[in-house]
Amino acid sequence: MGLTILAHPLGSHLLTQLRDKTTEPAQFRSVTRRLTLLLAAEATKSLNTNTVHKETPLEPFDGAELTPVVAVPILRAGLGMLESFVELVPDVAVGYIGLERDESTAVASSYYAKLPPNIAGKPTFVLDPMLATGGSASQAVSLVKNAGAGPITMVAIVAAPEGVDRLLTVHPDVAIVTAALDRGLNDRKYILPGLGDFGDRLYGTEP
Repeated sequence: MGLTILAHPLGSHLLTQLRDKTTEPAQFRSVTRRLTLLLAAEATKSLNTNTVHKETPLEPFDGAELTPVVAVPILRAGLGMLESFVELVPDVAVGYIGLERDESTAVASSYYAKLPPNIAGKPTFVLDPMLATGGSASQAVSLVKNAGAGPITMVAIVAAPEGVDRLLTVHPDVAIVTAALDRGLNDRKYILPGLGDFGDRLYGTEP
């Protein structure tokens, strides 16, 4: 499906605030919500709709209604993106996947997965702010695929070329939507220039 990079001046403005190391957690959370709204609007552009018959105060009309969708944030940082999806698509079904990264190996291991029972055949958006090595994203996509979800879109705030390449190699049928494709990874597998540890900055748990 390939990669889509958000092309919107407001997105660039908000991403600059997230990258700024002086941005405090409360503002960081607020900016994350606003940027994710733009990403969610971009990621949902190709959703199918059903025709519904309604009435305005003046006459009947044929309108459009979204087909059911699913959002699956990767814990914990992905939770910062969930509120925007729920705001934009209030009827969205929500699942959760817990993946913990080993800081010495940068390999993620799964510790929790709870998906909606009716996920099969539904457009599903996997939410994780940082698409770095692509390991966590690939694992999460495999989990929702095994549950029958599809089509699947990975929504990230910042992505590294290594992560994009890995995810599209393992899952070439998955779409990726991000606000930025950054330069690459450092020796600790952090994205450069990136914006640091997203979860720590989101919740104020930086050491």
